Amino acid sequence: MANVVVVGAQWGDEGKGKIVDWLSERADVVVRFQGGHNAGHTLVIGDTTYKLSLLPSGVVRPNKLAVIGNGVVIDPWALLSEIEKLSGQGLAITHDNLRIAENATLILPFHRELDVMREEAAGDGKIGTTGRGIGPAYEDKVGRRAIRMEDLRNLETLGPKVDRLLLHHNALRRGLGQPEVSKDVVMRELHEIAPKVVPFIDVTWDLLDEERRAGKRILFEGAQGALLDVDHGTYPFVTSSNTVAAQAATGAGIAPGALGFVLGIAKAYTTRVGSGPFPTELKDEIGETLGERGHEFGTVTGRRRRCGWFDAVLVRQVAKVSGIDGIALTKLDVLDGFSEVKVCVGYTLDGERLSRLPAGADAQARIEPVWETFEGWSQSTRGARRWADLPAQAVKYVRFIEELIECPVTLLSTSPERDDTILMKDPFED
Repeated sequence: MANVVVVGAQWGDEGKGKIVDWLSERADVVVRFQGGHNAGHTLVIGDTTYKLSLLPSGVVRPNKLAVIGNGVVIDPWALLSEIEKLSGQGLAITHDNLRIAENATLILPFHRELDVMREEAAGDGKIGTTGRGIGPAYEDKVGRRAIRMEDLRNLETLGPKVDRLLLHHNALRRGLGQPEVSKDVVMRELHEIAPKVVPFIDVTWDLLDEERRAGKRILFEGAQGALLDVDHGTYPFVTSSNTVAAQAATGAGIAPGALGFVLGIAKAYTTRVGSGPFPTELKDEIGETLGERGHEFGTVTGRRRRCGWFDAVLVRQVAKVSGIDGIALTKLDVLDGFSEVKVCVGYTLDGERLSRLPAGADAQARIEPVWETFEGWSQSTRGARRWADLPAQAVKYVRFIEELIECPVTLLSTSPERDDTILMKDPFED
């Protein structure tokens, strides 16, 4: 049996929630390996809707182990809030079904404050962060001054570590004309929160190795999308972590050879939240229609998503960088009823034809899409569970996408309902 890595193949919001839920029912262990509580997804099980931001999807199902890996930055207050909310929905979140890596980095209240302060100071140059402190926490991680989960088990060692951390942050706050953070306040907050999260701490790399050797199925759940990767995305309009599939190994503490099948999730069109280049964006009635039909609002922020036609250039690039073995194509039903459907098959930049996204932000902002236009379909695809249930033009559209992205569509989603799925290949089977 293969382990499975799930990554977004666009700018996030690709419908990973449904696909991960569908896969998590068949997995034994579900691992989050990067990001923080800035990315959210919605799971619908029976008549109950669960909105998750930080917790792995496995927590909503019985007899599954959920793991938050070392590559995740954790706001312990947000974590407890999410646990309490799920508890109110009848779910028991304990050490039996949730473990957190001892070497994961913490997001503290002043990280959130700094995130907001810098965005406000940036004016028109905003990156478009969610203001949840994700970026500043990752900065402290690579700056080797972060407070980590393990530190909450050793409160007597916190004083000098907080001093070093505040030496950096208070200098930034002075530069922004903001009041400094009090060490006493930080120490009190950490002492208060520690007993509530320490019970979940574990040596998760060792735990995952044991589970893998025991033949358990492990699902590695990514957040955001590969086009927000800090190295391979539309920099600087990206998140602060690596979101490509290779990060599953680093962010979970497991050997790359243990990752198995890489499943990329992509919408049948394209969306993006926040600032940054978007070559196929539609600022017209069609874009509005895509947003309304697709209910394109962020799970965490509620922000309206920008919408456009499918960009095969970007998804092909992501498939190569992430080593995607198959694509789960979601929201095909949103395209029902259009008289014509377009796909971006290339770009032009200053009159030159390109088959990839240039790395420079200036060039990314100037590229123009090259379109291929398809006849649309009037017959509904919503709820289809077999290829034979799809209109011929919809099948043609999917097959053309496969050719352009040089990667097979192994799973097709035709509605938010988990069973409205056409499966061509089971990712968990070798």
